[in-house]
Amino acid sequence: MQRYAIHPTHPQPRLLRLAAAIVRDGGLIAYPTDGCYALGGSLDRPEAAAAIRVLRGIDERHPLALACADLAQVGRYAKLDNWQFRVVRQGTPGPFTFLLPATREVPRRVRPSRHATIGVRVPSDAAALAILAELGGPMLSSSLILAGSDTPLADPDAIAAALGRRIGALVDGGPRAAVPSTVVDLTEPPGRIVRLGLGDPAALGL
Repeated sequence: MQRYAIHPTHPQPRLLRLAAAIVRDGGLIAYPTDGCYALGGSLDRPEAAAAIRVLRGIDERHPLALACADLAQVGRYAKLDNWQFRVVRQGTPGPFTFLLPATREVPRRVRPSRHATIGVRVPSDAAALAILAELGGPMLSSSLILAGSDTPLADPDAIAAALGRRIGALVDGGPRAAVPSTVVDLTEPPGRIVRLGLGDPAALGL
């Protein structure tokens, strides 16, 4: 595992290019988000989704999320009616993951059923956004909650000790709060909170 120590607000582009290259090659990275660390992998490489599920201890029925650079990317991979768009816009960028109907742009290995949902989020973390910009597209993402635990890892030393060679790189942005994103189900109006995390639902009008 490579470990890239980055500046929290002005991450070094060279290090983030190296992290993005690992994602493109099918490897996983641990990277900082708004509240905790997350696992990231390529949407285009089947082994990435499988590896995330193994580390998380989840099966194919559990929806994975996409970290997106902006609302335009969200709209390519998730279906948004007007009411859904209004809610997502209020929480973007930020510590919210939105469950929405997936479009056909999402590979079947990520949306196992024809009418599956997909989690989408636009993080506000500088390093996360820079990696997404380097990739030029969304990244498979899941809060770094390992199998058998319900608390996300938020300390880089703990992540390095727990994951070792099981990931390609740790993008070390320093310790974070051990709080995952708030998950909002927007498959039916008016939407409902399914996991309360860092994001305040009041910011969404829910």
